[in-house]
Amino acid sequence: MSDQQPPPRWGPPPAAPPWAYGPPRAREVTASYRRWAVVVTWAAVVVAAIMAFALVMSIVFLVWADQDTRNAAYGYLALVLWVAIAAGAPVLIAVTISARNMRRRVREWSRAGNTPF
Repeated sequence: MSDQQPPPRWGPPPAAPPWAYGPPRAREVTASYRRWAVVVTWAAVVVAAIMAFALVMSIVFLVWADQDTRNAAYGYLALVLWVAIAAGAPVLIAVTISARNMRRRVREWSRAGNTPF
């Protein structure tokens, strides 16, 4: 028996066999993906604009309801708008995060020197 250890291996590790698991590769950004990134971004803008308009209108409805007792129904309409805003807030957050991630991926793909299809 020899007391010698095998020499240390220098350099990169050997390549994995083709059937072994490897880290996933980033897919390329297609023209369709770019279009959907724009559509989702504008969807976030539209949802935010609608929610801002609903907030302003609910304040206006509260003022109208406070001015005259015959307009008390406007106060209830303001409450309905607040419920709609509360229900729409998670939707706005989800669409905004998706749009941001899609736009960032398109930007990184373009910055890497890849040309759009």
